[in-house]
Amino acid sequence: MRSFVLLLSCFFTTNPVFAQKAHEIRRFQLKEVKQGVAVDAAHFYVINNTSLSKHTKTDGKPVAAWRDTTGLLKHLNSGVVLNGKLYCVHSNYPEVPMVSSIEIFDTETLRHIGSHSFGMLPGSATWADFYQGYWWVAFANYSDKASAEGRDNRWTMLVKFNTNWERLESWQFPATVLQAFAPKSTSGGTWGKDGLIYCTGHDKPELYVLKLPDRGSTLQHLKTIPTVSEGQAFAIDRSVKSKLILYGITRNDNFVVVSEVK
Repeated sequence: MRSFVLLLSCFFTTNPVFAQKAHEIRRFQLKEVKQGVAVDAAHFYVINNTSLSKHTKTDGKPVAAWRDTTGLLKHLNSGVVLNGKLYCVHSNYPEVPMVSSIEIFDTETLRHIGSHSFGMLPGSATWADFYQGYWWVAFANYSDKASAEGRDNRWTMLVKFNTNWERLESWQFPATVLQAFAPKSTSGGTWGKDGLIYCTGHDKPELYVLKLPDRGSTLQHLKTIPTVSEGQAFAIDRSVKSKLILYGITRNDNFVVVSEVK
């Protein structure tokens, strides 16, 4: 009997049962789907290194587009829509030293309307969100050829800023999530309406759910949710109140994937 119990224990330890997973609702194949997607009540926004496109949520029809013609932007990573503005996180990846900024666009026209420079911080900004009156920005570090200044992905951090962009607090990511990210880092993230942090890595079809710790400086890993989309920058559709709807991407075949977590 003792051997049987140990066998069961080993089975459940090595074969976790996921309480939730993402179920595909629809997908849109679009030519330039490489970095991420943002979403608001009526549209979704495809984000690439130096270009953006705006599409209707019903059929994926393009309604606006923007492309950098200055050569000043290198690597738009992700975006979040807030009050009619699309805030895109930008970095000079894979160049070093790492420098980052937030580039701001009007959602109606996709016209570039503003910029905030972080300059040189210990990491490359990959995603940002505004929650409870503060900005939350993830700064990625890598354990491969993109590693910089002797840092590996354990240096990835979440930083809290006030509205004047003054740094207030920061947290490291837990070892379990860093291992899932490896050798890359976090590529997308946002706050959920449940007060938890949802984030993705570079390519795994997984969503990591975290919370701020009651004490200490390490985020707590609550659960991992299997997804249809494959890492990169994603968005939670906040216009849907009763469900958890995700917009994500698959890079190899250029799809925007809409799914529901349940």
